[in-house]
Amino acid sequence: MSRGLGERWLRAAYGDAAWLRALRPLEALYRWVQARRAAAYREGRRTAWQAGVPVIVVGNVTLGGTGKSPLVAWLARHLKASGWRPGIVSRGYGGKTGQGAGYPLRVTTQTPAARSGDEPRMLVRQTGMPVVVDPDRPRGVRALLEQGCDIVLSDDGLQHLALGRDIELVVVDGRRGFGNGRCLPAGPLREPLSRLNEVDAVLVNGEAAFAPPDGAYRFRLAPARWRALADDALFPLAPLPFRGPVHAVAGIGNPGRFFDTLADLGVEAKPHAFPDHHRFTAEDLAFDDDLPVVMTAKDAEKCDAMTLAQGWVLEVEAEPSADFVAWLDRRLAGLR
Repeated sequence: MSRGLGERWLRAAYGDAAWLRALRPLEALYRWVQARRAAAYREGRRTAWQAGVPVIVVGNVTLGGTGKSPLVAWLARHLKASGWRPGIVSRGYGGKTGQGAGYPLRVTTQTPAARSGDEPRMLVRQTGMPVVVDPDRPRGVRALLEQGCDIVLSDDGLQHLALGRDIELVVVDGRRGFGNGRCLPAGPLREPLSRLNEVDAVLVNGEAAFAPPDGAYRFRLAPARWRALADDALFPLAPLPFRGPVHAVAGIGNPGRFFDTLADLGVEAKPHAFPDHHRFTAEDLAFDDDLPVVMTAKDAEKCDAMTLAQGWVLEVEAEPSADFVAWLDRRLAGLR
């Protein structure tokens, strides 16, 4: 799907455009395939691999950004502070190792984002913990176990049923919610909303503009600091480390959230939205002026090799509600 068509479809799915009704027969087929696959695992015709250590899956039922990866980073730090040795497994969307070779891929901050994907490298930078990329998640988890991990976080993978799990967490964007409530390709849902009745917890990012599921927890993404792209020097949020207006670029699932955050911080930004996981080139950032360029931490992983003397990264951190933290700690105590 082309960039323009993909963006149009996503806007339509979250806005319940009338033309999507023509795709409902395909939605019915999609749901039938999904239901058959889930039934195969539930009835034992397919078997999920069990890691032998606790596995926590953090995923979405929708397409588009929800704030999932910052929550994974928070979970990893919380687990370590609680005495666990966590590792993170990811599909590594957007990365390529070449015809399947090179998996499982142990990610470092020196791994090219073109190989690992942007989010896994960002998670290494933010947590300092083992991160492995592998489309075959059980194989990726085995690589984490070889590194001494005693608990695993699966970044995404809610629909990857081949990996057994102890806790399933679903993250929802508070502003966009579930769109028109329909499954692909007639809507943004990867699975029917009934799937929420099966997971352990639902977390809503930010204030909900919809009626959240009963018992859902809240969290927010809070700006934490500025980082200079050129040398990784850190600066407080205020005063701003740059002057005047900036170019704001975002290749994430919900660019508008990033632009709104900049406005809340008092940044005068000229917004430039790109598709999620966009592979930035020097031409993308070659503006006809000398204004600073501001980006997300995820996008920065694909831009750190570029020469941007005035490149700035806004680091954000997830802040879950106290009731979710208490719930999580009770569940973790039962997994020891």
